[in-house]
Amino acid sequence: MKRRYTIILLVVALVCTAVTAQTDEDTSRKYDAFFLEAINQRVKGNNDAAFDLLRHCVDIDSTKSEAWYFLAQYYDALKENDKAQRCVEKAASLDPDISTYQEILANLYLSKQDYPKAIEVLNRIYEANHDREDVLGALVSIYEDQQDYKSAIQTLNRLEVMEGRSTQFSLKKSGYYTQLGNKKAAIREMQKLANQYPNDLNYRGLYAQTLINNGQEEKGLDIYDEILEQDPDNRFTLLALLQYEQKHGDPDVVDSLMQRVLVSKNATSQDRVSLMRQEIAESEQNGGDSTRVLHLFDRMLEQKPLDADVAMLCVAYMTLKNMPRDTITVVLDRVIAETPDNAAARLQLVDYAWRDQDMPRVVSLCQGARLYNPDEMAFYYYQGVAYYQQDKLDEALNAFQNGIGVITQDSDPDIVSDFYAVMGDIYHQKGFDKEAYAAYDSCLQWKEDNVGCLNNYAYYLSETGQQLDKAEQMSLKTVKAEPKNATFLDTYAWILFRQKRYTEAKIYIDQTLQCDSDTSAVLLEHAGDIYYHVGNKQQAVEYWKQALERTRQTVGSEDNRLKIIARKIKLKKYVKE
Repeated sequence: MKRRYTIILLVVALVCTAVTAQTDEDTSRKYDAFFLEAINQRVKGNNDAAFDLLRHCVDIDSTKSEAWYFLAQYYDALKENDKAQRCVEKAASLDPDISTYQEILANLYLSKQDYPKAIEVLNRIYEANHDREDVLGALVSIYEDQQDYKSAIQTLNRLEVMEGRSTQFSLKKSGYYTQLGNKKAAIREMQKLANQYPNDLNYRGLYAQTLINNGQEEKGLDIYDEILEQDPDNRFTLLALLQYEQKHGDPDVVDSLMQRVLVSKNATSQDRVSLMRQEIAESEQNGGDSTRVLHLFDRMLEQKPLDADVAMLCVAYMTLKNMPRDTITVVLDRVIAETPDNAAARLQLVDYAWRDQDMPRVVSLCQGARLYNPDEMAFYYYQGVAYYQQDKLDEALNAFQNGIGVITQDSDPDIVSDFYAVMGDIYHQKGFDKEAYAAYDSCLQWKEDNVGCLNNYAYYLSETGQQLDKAEQMSLKTVKAEPKNATFLDTYAWILFRQKRYTEAKIYIDQTLQCDSDTSAVLLEHAGDIYYHVGNKQQAVEYWKQALERTRQTVGSEDNRLKIIARKIKLKKYVKE
């Protein structure tokens, strides 16, 4: 009987095992079906459906890591950070060998500044793969932030085993030892590096600097002297010694070292600019005596080749000190002579020439710039305007047309707007009204409140009697922007006149006459025309006479404008052109 009972129990156990296996298999199939459909919906962009399916997946089988991993991404997108973290933690615990899960978890802890947990995960990643230098680097940074210098040193030792001794590692370890108060270890670390590279004086310099930083100043300074005996222009040593003397030395020693660094052949442009900025700041704090600063600049500008960055800093300083423009121009001319692609120097020279109304020089400077800075739109603009100022319309238009090709969406809207505005004026003067209006439209797309363009566009439309409503709206914007501008007021009054709104036109022409200190012939003629139409013929004739006199001063007796005004006076009535 006993044996039979044992057999029965064995049969029951086998049946239970079979049922459990069948159940697990059914669960797995069900999970796989829902998970694959979730991924399918995710790929299609149906994230709501994918989210619901993934939650159902973990309900079916909570031991599968991939569903938790994707759920974490959705919770993160929903800003449910705690749930996202729990999902990542679950995925990482279920499949600890998948490095992606561990890395995401480490970054998540770092983002929350939970450094102990982040360190634990990063160490776990490294233990799984000893080739992960990036993980050790991240650990060093965390230990440094946490001021756990012992752990940082231990981690750097691991990195050195993998990569070998390096300047970066030795500097860091030496610094950490200094923070720990272990001066001997800090010095020993840099001494090893210097001994490893006996022919590289820079490593000797780093060793000397470490000695000084750790209380052995005399020994460190002696090494500096030895280095400079072998290499008088050793950049690292000169800068380190200058920094030391600025803290501990007398002014004469500092001055001597400063000049030595500034004219050293091994000093970088950044070194010189940085030192001169410090010098300028100190000079301004102490009263602003420019003698010493200018002396230092003179010494550097004597060097060959010219350091353009230093020269431009000199220009900025001379400008700050309101030095004569001729003196500054000498430096700028030298900059573009030796570095002709220096756009900043050339633009400043263009500005000076523009202020002097020396348009031929503006053209010359811009022409040169277009060879070396073909993508700098400002040079096309200034060259075009300079030609325009000289009534060289074809040359001006050519410059602007070439410049259109370098306009980008990042270009200065003010310059681009004026660019098209002047093009429109040129096209109008050449009789190409269609092209002029297109240019004005482009101008206003870049800057809808360009009042100069709005005024000219409106006035030219009024001259042809076209689109008077559009012209009136544009002109009104200019009057609102500058209510005392006689030119804008005159344009608006004239457009109202062309719309036969004579009473309103008189209001604005009267304001124009009040604001214009040197009334033009055109304005006076407009006033006469408007006054005639409001019934004041006597005053109209008076304005026409004044317009006639002004016109005679500027044009010949055969001018058509002169004949029209004279006819108005003779007939004492408005003559439509």
